Amino acid sequence: MADGGGEAPERRVGLTESAARRVAFLKQQENVPNAFLRLAVSGGGCSGFQYGFSFDDKRGEDDIVFARDGVELVVDAVSLELLQGAEIDFVEDMMGAAFQVKNPNAASSCGCGNSFSVG
Repeated sequence: MADGGGEAPERRVGLTESAARRVAFLKQQENVPNAFLRLAVSGGGCSGFQYGFSFDDKRGEDDIVFARDGVELVVDAVSLELLQGAEIDFVEDMMGAAFQVKNPNAASSCGCGNSFSVG
């Protein structure tokens, strides 16, 4: 997969310590010890693409697994193309609590933080 020169983006997605703790808490609360967090990108949202988080317990052939502190994050190969080098964080502030995607591939994102566009 040549990218036309230059350094290729890192083919990984990271979880912060805060995100890993939250996933572990949610797995325990939902009583799904064998589940993992799935992150997928789909077309739509107000900026062109949107992030989708879900718990899942089945892996596809094209899934890539990233782990931190015993928690697994699974991303399919197509979504990974748009998420390379991204970091998933869990943030609690006055506006509420949510997972946030810090995506270096996003040229812009909407105010809600759930959708983005690429350049």
